[in-house]
Amino acid sequence: MKNKKYKKRSSKASLFIKVSLLLVASLAICVTAYGVYLTKQVEHAADSAHEKLEGRDVSALRESKVEPINDNVSILFVGVDDSDNRGQGSDHSRSDALVLATLNNKTHTIKMLSIPRDSYVYIPKVGYKDKITHAHAMGGTLTTIKTVEGLLDIPIDYYVRMNFNAFIDVVDALGGIEAEVPYALHELDEFDKFTINLKPGMQHLNGSEALALARTRKQDSDIERGKRQQEILSAIINKVSSVGSISKYDDVIKALGNNMKTDMTFDEMKSFLSYLTKGVPRIDTLNLEGTDDMSTGVYYYQLDPASVNEVKETLQNHLGLDENSTSLTNNDTDSDSSEESSINN
Repeated sequence: MKNKKYKKRSSKASLFIKVSLLLVASLAICVTAYGVYLTKQVEHAADSAHEKLEGRDVSALRESKVEPINDNVSILFVGVDDSDNRGQGSDHSRSDALVLATLNNKTHTIKMLSIPRDSYVYIPKVGYKDKITHAHAMGGTLTTIKTVEGLLDIPIDYYVRMNFNAFIDVVDALGGIEAEVPYALHELDEFDKFTINLKPGMQHLNGSEALALARTRKQDSDIERGKRQQEILSAIINKVSSVGSISKYDDVIKALGNNMKTDMTFDEMKSFLSYLTKGVPRIDTLNLEGTDDMSTGVYYYQLDPASVNEVKETLQNHLGLDENSTSLTNNDTDSDSSEESSINN
């Protein structure tokens, strides 16, 4: 009798082990299949989003192309409003947001700088100073990149240009983000209708609400708007880095593939993803100080030279650049033109 009971228990235990192993094997197959599926999705999105800038394989401030998995790199995020409502195409629209991020592999940190859209800077393409937001309208992404390189004397290794649809879709794909709303907000949505109403305090925002918060500046300033954009981008990075967002990568990839352009290859994108999966990086935010200027009848933001130099040095150190290794100056031009800008808004 004892042997029979033992055999019965043994049989049940054996069945339990077999079922458990089968479940583990099935889970492993599903995870592997999902991983392969995601890889294919990313590869397809990367192919759709890839854009090679004519005449630029590597920054003029680099001796050779960087490798994201090994080197410290910089990425310029360019937000453009190419909506039909404003009659702007992606090639001729102004940049509504410029955020520069430098990534240090050794310290696993990110320095993030928001550049005020009305900053009065030298634009090499035309050979005179104007609002940095106009650089994109004057010569597209390449002119924007060269303008930022001239301003900060650091190489821009990669760029990501996205429209408002991409921003909204990414935030929605992640299930929304947590962000601090500084004051009661009644703002335009992406269709230029006043449908966004937010209360002050920490809020859970969907894509449209996050975009409205990122764009508004009526109650404060361009500087404060830049800080909000940094906070929102940090919230997105933290959400993407979290384990709980892995199942949402599919929708995020689709959102980016449809509404983004970048010079990153598929392999380079994977390198950046591995950077995030090492854990949430520490993000330090930087700001450019300056003063409002209406002396010409047109509003400009005059950057404080001391602040520019301080930020420049911080970014150069974060990238591990020798202070004598860069060579671009504000005297480099692509045009002999010295006329004043006709884009004054």
